[in-house]
Amino acid sequence: MQNKEMRSVYCDTLIELAKDDNRIMVVEADLMRASGTMAFKDVYPQRAVDVGVAEANMVGVSAGLSAAGKIPFAATFGCFASRRVFDQFFISVNYAKLNVKLVGTDPGISAAFNGGTHMPFEDIGLMRMIPGLTILEPSDPISLKALVKECAASEGSSYMRLHRKAVEPLYSEDETFTLGKGKVLKDGTDVTLIALGAIMVPQALKAAKLLEREGITAAVIDMHTVKPLDEELVLSYARKTGAIVTAENHQVSGGLGSEVANLLSTTLPTPMAMVGIHDAFGQVGTQDWLAQHYRLTAEEIATQAKRLCAQK
Repeated sequence: MQNKEMRSVYCDTLIELAKDDNRIMVVEADLMRASGTMAFKDVYPQRAVDVGVAEANMVGVSAGLSAAGKIPFAATFGCFASRRVFDQFFISVNYAKLNVKLVGTDPGISAAFNGGTHMPFEDIGLMRMIPGLTILEPSDPISLKALVKECAASEGSSYMRLHRKAVEPLYSEDETFTLGKGKVLKDGTDVTLIALGAIMVPQALKAAKLLEREGITAAVIDMHTVKPLDEELVLSYARKTGAIVTAENHQVSGGLGSEVANLLSTTLPTPMAMVGIHDAFGQVGTQDWLAQHYRLTAEEIATQAKRLCAQK
């Protein structure tokens, strides 16, 4: 897992699942190489469907396969998997109560040189509006493998953001994961950092180290499932630390921060800050440059955490 691309882990996991379950299928829109699923096609050519550059049709075909008893994993760039196919996914899949696993690759700034047109900062916000839909973003190859298996085993549709590049493992190989249950990576008593995804969870861990140098102990939670949110975990740490900072590679409006704020404002009002994209479009750049430009950094998380701690 050390130097393996996330998309390769995704494909290998589907191949592993397909060995024991002939319902597992892959549906693509001319992006098998980008999604990393060519190896699946090589092993199971009759269970891999490429519809061409027709993303809404990809979702429609997946709906038909689900209605016929299959479990389709349909993948394309996150911008297409959300903005372009939203109505098809809403009506043909979710309203129809089918079982389609939609995957949006290159979320947020990980789209890098594909630029603003291909840089989805709003996909979670769109998907949160769909009743009953599970929304998730694994943070490393270990969680990705486990959560793909969780998605396959659970009845009902899901939307998964998939970071395609190689990511340093955060977890041991034997770690277990459950959809809708966050993982506490580090305990703390002064502030809670709730992060999402392969870019921001490592930044939250770095932020916790920065804060520790200044005498602030921060808890770090990998909230891999945005919906359903692990409300019990959020509330327990809100009570424990009295301050929450969310961190996401997404618009703060409509994403993880909004989901947490909605819970706290109606249940347990708690001082909080949101690190993420603030009402902006994407643009071309390296991932590192984009992270600095949009302040998706450990330093920004630490700054917001210190501000909240000073107000307590």
